[in-house]
Amino acid sequence: MATFTHLTHKLEEYLTPSELKKVKEAYRFSDEMHLGQMRKSGEPYISHPLAVAEICADWKLDAQAMMAALLHDVMEDQGVRKEELIERFGAQVASLVDGLSKLDKIEFQSQIEAQAENFRKMLLAMARDVRVILVKLADRLHNMRTLGSMPPDKKRRISRETMEVYVPIAHRLGLNNIYRELQELSFSHLYPLRHRTLLKAVKAARGNRREVVTKILESVTSTLIAAGIPAQVDGREKTLFGIYRKMRNKHLSFSQVLDVYGFRVVVDSFANCYVALGTLHSLFKPMPGKFKDYIAIPKLNGYQSLHTTLIGPYGTPVEFQIRTQDMHRVAESGVAAHWLYKDDEGSLTDLQQRTHAWLQSLLDIQKQTGDSAEFLEHVKVDLFPDSVYVFTPKSKIIALPRGATALDFAYSIHTDIGDQTTSVVINHEPAPLRTELHNGDIVEIITSPSSRPSPNWLGYVRTGKARSAIRHRLRTVNLAESQALGKRLLTNALNTLGLEPDLPSAIIERLLNESSAKTIDELYADIGIGTRMAPLVARHIMGMTDGGGAIPQLDVEGHVMPSKPDPVVITGNEGSTVQLAACCLPIPGDKLIGHLKHDQALIVHVEDCETAKRHIEKEPDRWIEVTWAGELNRRFECRITILAHNQKGTLARIAAEIGEADAHIVSVSMDDDGDPAMKHLRFTIQVEDRVHLARTMRGIRSIDSVTRILRERS
Repeated sequence: MATFTHLTHKLEEYLTPSELKKVKEAYRFSDEMHLGQMRKSGEPYISHPLAVAEICADWKLDAQAMMAALLHDVMEDQGVRKEELIERFGAQVASLVDGLSKLDKIEFQSQIEAQAENFRKMLLAMARDVRVILVKLADRLHNMRTLGSMPPDKKRRISRETMEVYVPIAHRLGLNNIYRELQELSFSHLYPLRHRTLLKAVKAARGNRREVVTKILESVTSTLIAAGIPAQVDGREKTLFGIYRKMRNKHLSFSQVLDVYGFRVVVDSFANCYVALGTLHSLFKPMPGKFKDYIAIPKLNGYQSLHTTLIGPYGTPVEFQIRTQDMHRVAESGVAAHWLYKDDEGSLTDLQQRTHAWLQSLLDIQKQTGDSAEFLEHVKVDLFPDSVYVFTPKSKIIALPRGATALDFAYSIHTDIGDQTTSVVINHEPAPLRTELHNGDIVEIITSPSSRPSPNWLGYVRTGKARSAIRHRLRTVNLAESQALGKRLLTNALNTLGLEPDLPSAIIERLLNESSAKTIDELYADIGIGTRMAPLVARHIMGMTDGGGAIPQLDVEGHVMPSKPDPVVITGNEGSTVQLAACCLPIPGDKLIGHLKHDQALIVHVEDCETAKRHIEKEPDRWIEVTWAGELNRRFECRITILAHNQKGTLARIAAEIGEADAHIVSVSMDDDGDPAMKHLRFTIQVEDRVHLARTMRGIRSIDSVTRILRERS
């Protein structure tokens, strides 16, 4: 257990006596506030702030951050007011602690809303002062290390939250040690059986591979010495989650994952990185297409290294990372290296600028987003670690999330450029704005002062910055146009249903009460910018009327005009407005039926879904016809069950067939039903449509050990 004496020894290395005195005051106050409070493990609660402070001390964070680490739970757990912290420890420390405290005193409509608002508060505090997230990551790391005493469902919830938000933030800030450890701990709690099985396999393989590792280390070290390159060479085992992810993504068995070990070569100068690369390539043959130069083009988080995969002894692929000592510091500590190595700030200015630009983009998104769940959605998109690197016409490198379009590129340059975009030129050829960008593309944006964003743009932008900027523009500058468009769309939808577009005041009042819109114009604007679907709102209005027809549309002679409503057309990209039912997981090609909820959301089921049939009996008037759109540029999840003989290699062959059919495996589980000779395998896979699914199932059915395969509908 961490002790304050041990922490003091660490702090004495870099804090002044006056700073150390303030940290001691913060510790005494925290100890007094948490007196009598215990953790789930039975330890005194003060052990947690102490452990968090020790992690921060390893980064050599300043005195204010250390005080915030020790005090980070006093507002949330003990009700200490911010004013008291300001009086005792100063405004900056109080602000850091406030940024780390949850919003427990505010009433939220749901757990999801509360969580989203807490994340928004923390991320905005981090945008103002990056020390907030460094202390928060230290807090989350210690909580994950001591998660063993929690109930299983809470372990899974906290681990999923860690994997979805904190792991990408650590990666984005270049905190690779924290990133890897949080990933491993989350994996062990989310999938304990897979983690134990893989750990056992890795331990068993260590003995067999030790000889290979030793031989490679000796060969590389002696070759570099002979070439006159001072270098430190280390061999390291890949993380269990890294191995698991490779097995899952490439459909490999453990024995097929050959590059379990990687090697790091740390040299004394920038030039020697490339000299060492050439030396290694003369020692072992490089694998074609497996070289990446992150020195010339650093990653978003400032990471720099040369990566190459070579064919080592016995034909084993071996990955090497080559970097300088300065690059190694940034690779391990990322943005925290700003505090760790203050004498060397010059080489870190680029990293600090990248981090500042990203933090500034959080503030930009916040200004343009009113809803906390929407803000978190945008941030999660931008935290996605895979990136593509494209060039401006002046050869400036721009990094974007994988899947980003030319329009995302325009908004990444500047919001005004995005708003005024008219066309785009990619690699000197005209291209549509929705074109997905690839590494090395040269992108030129053509603008016009009279151009304005279109609601259609929301259908294909990928970055949070672009999405929030477009919605902000449509809500504010183009508000009148959005309202007019929304009113026109709703009028058309009402006409289709045979309803008068002039709604009675009683219907309008009820409609607003059942939605988050405050006025009918705000509802029109939501429809105009695409956050609500006009056909769904129209059908909701229809359900409010007596028998669906209290405001029918009349012809010139006063007769009711008969009208069969057109089906609602969906693409699957509508977000929270339209949800594909988890019970039957519809895919394109399925006949659909939709359940119109009272909050104006639509739940889409397969027509013959048993769950849907039961609900239709209860609320027959809230079910509508739904159909797929013509063009769908995405994949959809579905479940298949396979009964197979319990033979060696069956699972690997099935996974290979799924990969061969260009389907993606999302998850797999296994039952034996008491028969040791047979296994039930349940896969969740991503396919384009029913034809794609049929082709995938046909390939699996051809495996001789498979006796039955069917698609699960509930």
